[in-house]
Order: sequence, then C-alpha cells, then structure tokens
Amino acid sequence: MTRSFEEMVAEADSVSVDGWDFSWLDGRATEERPTWGYQRLMGERLAMAEAALDIQTGGGEVLAGASSFPPVMVATESWPPNVAQATALLHPRGAVVVVDSDEPPLPFADEAFDLVTSRHPATVWWEEIARVLRSGGTYFAQHVGHASVFELVEYFLGRQPDEIRRARHYEDESAAAQAAGLEVMDIRFESLRIEFYDIGSVVYFLRKVIWMVPGFTVEQYRDRLRELHEQILREGPFVAHSSRFLIEARKSG
Repeated sequence: MTRSFEEMVAEADSVSVDGWDFSWLDGRATEERPTWGYQRLMGERLAMAEAALDIQTGGGEVLAGASSFPPVMVATESWPPNVAQATALLHPRGAVVVVDSDEPPLPFADEAFDLVTSRHPATVWWEEIARVLRSGGTYFAQHVGHASVFELVEYFLGRQPDEIRRARHYEDESAAAQAAGLEVMDIRFESLRIEFYDIGSVVYFLRKVIWMVPGFTVEQYRDRLRELHEQILREGPFVAHSSRFLIEARKSG
C-alpha cells in the first residue's frame, strides 16, 4: 500500500541531515549531472599543478576523488563537522585543511598557488582568488547557477524578485572574474532536471539544503506540503531544474 502523507513526512522530518551525503534520497528523487564531469577535469588539472588550493572543500569528498595531488595541496572549509571529515579524508594523502571563515582575505600570501579550485562555493571573492594565484595560474570551478531549483523554492515562497532570480548568473560571474583581472578561458552552463517522487524527498531536501526555503519546518508549511503530496499522487513526480556552470579563468602574466 502507498504510505500516507503523515508517515512519509514524519520519517523525512526525523532522519539525520548531517553531512553532505544524499543517499537517503535514492529511489525517492533523481538529479541529472552536468555533462562535463567536473571531478575528472579537476583531477587532470591537479595532476599538472605545483601548488593548489581547493576553496570551501566541504567534507573533502570531491577533492579526495582526484587520483593525485600536487606537491602542495591545501583546502579551506568553515563548518566544523566538514572540517573534521575533510581532515580525515585529506590528511592521509598529504593535503592540509585550513579552517577559514569564507570571508576575505584568504589566509595565504599573494601568488601562493598556480591552481585554485572549488565545487559549489557559497560565496566567491574574485579579488582574493586573483590575489593568491600566480601569474599564469588558473581558477577552475563548478558553481551553482541562477534560479537553481526555483520551481520548488517558488512553490513555497511565491515568485521571487528578478534580482534574486538573477543572482549567481554565469554572465555576471564571468564579468566579475574579468573585473578582478582574470581572463575567462571557458564557461559552460547547463540546466539539469530534478524529479521528486514523494513528499518525503521534498521534506528531506529542504531540511538539508537550508538556503532554499530559509527557516523551513514541516509545521510551518504542512498545508502546502499536503497540497504538493496530492499533486504528486495525481500528476507524478514534481519536476524542478538545478543550474550549474563550469568556469575556467587565468591570471594574466
């Protein structure tokens, strides 16, 4: 029998959302991945670097997937649980994890690195990235783009102002990188399909990705959740789209 709304919501509201592992959603939701394969491309660049910095490394999972590190490998992270996880993953491979507030300045000297990487940075300080890069050095990253998963965001919050929908747009980020003295060598954007198969997956996602619907609680949005549950039963999975862009920028020598 189909599980009830109350059962699915109660389960999703009680399960742990610590860390950045989304395996609880297996069979409940799906998301397309960008075609370019960021982790593989990052690994190729790390293999050719002398000194590299991974900004906002999270738990170090993406960086740890690289087959080899340069002689100097540093990662920054601000959230204590992630710092502990990243340290456990990266220290055995010779990488140093530095606790950083994600506010400028970066705790490194000018021109310290020939490669700076990041996957889904929450904030991007282009002037600081340019400062710590050596002449001819490269910033290579995958960012979350504009209006990502906004079908879900706006289901709960209503239509968002144009300036919020425009935030993180790849054209604006490219312009900001150039203003900081970086030459954009490559930029690619993709919109990626997400499907939520039951209301439990929606509750879990909004509890875990807390900036989507700030302050989200089941009790506050119970009526809207019940409406969405009924919609999924009638029409099938709730469809949204994440946005991602790949950017590679070089510091002129």
